[in-house]
Amino acid sequence: MFTIKNEQVNEYVINKSKFISFSYKIKNEDDAIKKINELKKIYKDATHICYAFITGNTKRFNDDKEPGRTAGMPILNVLENKKLNDILIVVVRYFGGIKLGAGGLVRAYSKSASLVIDKSDIIPLIKEYKIRIEFSYDEVNNINYILRDYKITYKEFDTNIVYEFTYEENNYPKKLDNYIIKKTDI
Repeated sequence: MFTIKNEQVNEYVINKSKFISFSYKIKNEDDAIKKINELKKIYKDATHICYAFITGNTKRFNDDKEPGRTAGMPILNVLENKKLNDILIVVVRYFGGIKLGAGGLVRAYSKSASLVIDKSDIIPLIKEYKIRIEFSYDEVNNINYILRDYKITYKEFDTNIVYEFTYEENNYPKKLDNYIIKKTDI
């Protein structure tokens, strides 16, 4: 699986219709909805604002009053064919007065999505995991040393110490297991 490193914009004109496509890296469905709503405010005079996104196992698309499955679905197909995840593509269309027909719309939205993705830096999608560990006070220096290159997101000091931290797939600090009392995947 892959994702994009940076956001991009591309403009494509066919038969006087202008297609402005945007690519966004997203973390979840709420991120996607927020970006879509922002674009709807900016481009409120657009004829159509169509989109597709994939984040985790969630896939959504919208044709925004274009004929069924001629806009959002072709965008989604491009994302799937390029094995992309955690990505949103929005295509804003200004109708130019010449109807493109169903096949023309599918080609135009597919090409718009492909062009904006081609401008983006494609990177491997690395899964992150969050874990909670509990350890004794006498191990705090060892734990801090082992986790020096990891992002600790939570610390609690009680009878024992509790840390939450994130790690990338295949990068779990195995030395840690020698010092912890309890480990919980979050």
